[in-house]
Amino acid sequence: MERNLFKYIWHHSRREQVGILLLVAISLPFYFLSLNLPKQIVNQGIIDGYDLIGQAPGEQQRSLFSIDSIFGLGGEEGLFEGFLLDPYAYLLALCVVFLALVMVNGGFKFFVNTFKGQLGERMLRRLRFELTDRVLRFPIPFIRRMKQAEVATMIKDEVEPLGGFIGDAFVTPAFLGGQALTAMLFIMVQNLWLGLVAAAIVLFQAILIPKLRRRILDLGRQRQLTARKLAGRVAEIVDGAIEIQAHDTTNYERADMTKRLGEIYDIRFEIFQRKFFVKFLNNLLSQFTPFIFYSAGGVLVISGRLDVGALVAVIAAYKDLPGPIKELIDWDQRRNDVQIKYDQVIDQFQPPMIIAPELQDPGQDSGPTLSGKIEVNSLTLEDDSNTKLVEGVSFDCDVGDHVAIVGPSGSGKDHLSMMLSGLIPPTSGGVKIGGRNLHDLPSAVTGRRLSYIGPNTYFFPVSVRDNLLFGLKHRPLREAEYDSDGKTQRTADVAEALRAGNSDLDYEADWVEYAAAGASGPDEINVRMIQILKDVGLEDDIYRLGLSGTIDADAHPEVAQGILLARSALSDRLASEDAEDLVVRFDPGAYNRNATLAENLLFGTPTNPIYGTDALAQNPLMLQVLKEKGLTDVLLDMGYSIAKTMVEIFADLPSGHPFFEQFSFIEADDLPEFTALIARGEKSGRAALNETEQGLLLNLPFKYIEERHRLGLIDPEVERKLVEGRQRFSELLLDQDPGAVAFYRPESYNAAASIQDNILFGRLVYGQAQAAETIGRVMSELLEELGLRQRVIEAGLDFNVGIAGSRLSIVQRQKLGFARCLLKQPDVLIVNEAAAGMDSSTQTKLLETVLHQRRGKGVLWTLQHPRSAELFDHVLVMRAGRVAERGSFAELTQPGSALSALLAAE
Repeated sequence: MERNLFKYIWHHSRREQVGILLLVAISLPFYFLSLNLPKQIVNQGIIDGYDLIGQAPGEQQRSLFSIDSIFGLGGEEGLFEGFLLDPYAYLLALCVVFLALVMVNGGFKFFVNTFKGQLGERMLRRLRFELTDRVLRFPIPFIRRMKQAEVATMIKDEVEPLGGFIGDAFVTPAFLGGQALTAMLFIMVQNLWLGLVAAAIVLFQAILIPKLRRRILDLGRQRQLTARKLAGRVAEIVDGAIEIQAHDTTNYERADMTKRLGEIYDIRFEIFQRKFFVKFLNNLLSQFTPFIFYSAGGVLVISGRLDVGALVAVIAAYKDLPGPIKELIDWDQRRNDVQIKYDQVIDQFQPPMIIAPELQDPGQDSGPTLSGKIEVNSLTLEDDSNTKLVEGVSFDCDVGDHVAIVGPSGSGKDHLSMMLSGLIPPTSGGVKIGGRNLHDLPSAVTGRRLSYIGPNTYFFPVSVRDNLLFGLKHRPLREAEYDSDGKTQRTADVAEALRAGNSDLDYEADWVEYAAAGASGPDEINVRMIQILKDVGLEDDIYRLGLSGTIDADAHPEVAQGILLARSALSDRLASEDAEDLVVRFDPGAYNRNATLAENLLFGTPTNPIYGTDALAQNPLMLQVLKEKGLTDVLLDMGYSIAKTMVEIFADLPSGHPFFEQFSFIEADDLPEFTALIARGEKSGRAALNETEQGLLLNLPFKYIEERHRLGLIDPEVERKLVEGRQRFSELLLDQDPGAVAFYRPESYNAAASIQDNILFGRLVYGQAQAAETIGRVMSELLEELGLRQRVIEAGLDFNVGIAGSRLSIVQRQKLGFARCLLKQPDVLIVNEAAAGMDSSTQTKLLETVLHQRRGKGVLWTLQHPRSAELFDHVLVMRAGRVAERGSFAELTQPGSALSALLAAE
């Protein structure tokens, strides 16, 4: 990237800059005229008008209004014809022209500011895109040394001031400098000595103020660096939260944070002191010149060497002068500041051996299937301290061979895997596939024909489906469909993106390369994904996730109908197994003691969050129902009883005690508040509690399940009132907020409820051993018989995996990583201890499945357990960064071999 910010700006916005500079040049004559006109208004409009009004009746009492009179041009006869006006009309005409000039100058300023703002945002967009583009081309070793929080902060926050400055880079000095020079020229035209005084003070300001601000810039740079380190340290605290709390180092972290914040405070305080001193000095100098003008200019007027109008115009012109001068000085400070920021950012985004952009060209084709040999020649990798991690590794194999790489920890096998995948460039030596140098191949080949999976596969916070398809999204293959307005907007978006140096690739297009996965479209790709999930042992997990998901009944009415059939069949199947008492079905006229009180009142699934369990105590409609049915005091009494019981139970229990999960009414952190509330209630009575405290109590019963918590708070009379409240709430909701709750209807599919809830149409009975297992088995059998299991799995594919896959277990993440790599059917699969989180039997089963699926296609697998190497064609034994042995498993298991030693130590 260009090191100098101004060269970068000029290179990418030359045409726009020239256009706006021409506009600035056009605006300056109008600005000069607006400075001159007050002089004409005072001298000709006011003073001469006063003299004319004082003439004797019958004498000429009119003035010639022309361009000469406005701008003070020509001699006695004038250069332009005009027309006579009486003194009042003449004065008004001059004032109207002055107002017009003000509007013209304001219009110029408005247009210039708007245009430079747009230009700045466009250039900021370009810069952020270029920085992100460079991140995408960073070598993996360089990325590993960077802190994600610092990179994100630089792209998001540190370049933000650059966007505001980029639009000002050329325009501001031209516009403000032009105005300042115009005002200075005008002052000198009126009186040379006054002009020289003003110029001297302005020059003094221009030299002194920047020198004083130099230290402020240095402090600003220090503040930027310390703030960036602070962001990185906060990210470390978040990432290392488990270790910090497990080792009781929270106070050490507090001390570290105090030290860092103290450093930032000291720097910022010094900045404030210096900044406001400079501001004080600048204001003092700005006010000194009017003192000279009033005193010296007044003497000149009294002595007749300067007219009053000229003095007024000079003072008015100088009044406008400090603004541009101050803004120019501020601009110069910003120039230095943003150049420093730009240098700091560029330094961080100039890694060695950055990937060439042409290697990631989306137009590149992956070419034919890889064939021939994989040749590794003297492969060596050194770290930053020149320590050899891998040294002189050489071997060869066919592209379709299955090769196991084994060795003890620290043997270099993991680094070798990453070099074989092309993710880490070697320090020396090289890898050739089919006679082509691996590190010269474009991403279209390495990203499609090769596939790497490591021990810590990253997943984006999207659905399982999107994470599986991620490895097939190389370039847009089918254009998105837009209506006429959408096409117009898309055309405009592309034009603006190109002006900002961004990509014109359409994110909304279909990027999935179905053919690479052996599918012809979305329907077939679903079948392929489900088959691969089954191969890696993840199908049952996704099925269970699917049960908690939903389907669109309008889009898939046949699935909804099938689930209703499963609902009906479930009752018959449970009855045949004498297990019908394991589920209590929802009955519109009965209270379900195995459901929460909120579920019983709503009798449905909320689609609007204001009807969620935690919001019902503040919901006006629910409060109205409770009041009408006499339930408000009943629920307050229940809440008081629950709070009192919880306080008594949890008083002496640690925050992590399982009772907190079993009685999920009160969080451990909220217990002190409820303890104090109950104490006040016991002392003064519940009626003495304020509205907020009563709201806390009212919120508790909505989570209460009689059969689970067994506090005996809901008797038959309360049940009757709650069912009546349910019916009244349904009436009000249908009238006032229809669609906010999807009600339970025995004959209808509830689109807002999960698939499992739709099948059960009720709640499992608490306290029945094996109830969940029995129901789960029966549901699975029914869905299989009805041909709905795949639909449930497809619903599971829509499950959001969370940040970095945090909603999945380690084993699930590793299996999903295998599934993603296998889906795109690469020619060579490189596996780097990617099954380390699984037990031995699961690893072995997965290994056998993958090798079976990969018959005829290459596999290079870094194994955690050396004994598994017997399943491979060739074995590579690593030790201290070198190849200790290579050959077949049978050849290398002779006594005294390196592999035998590994097997013995296993």
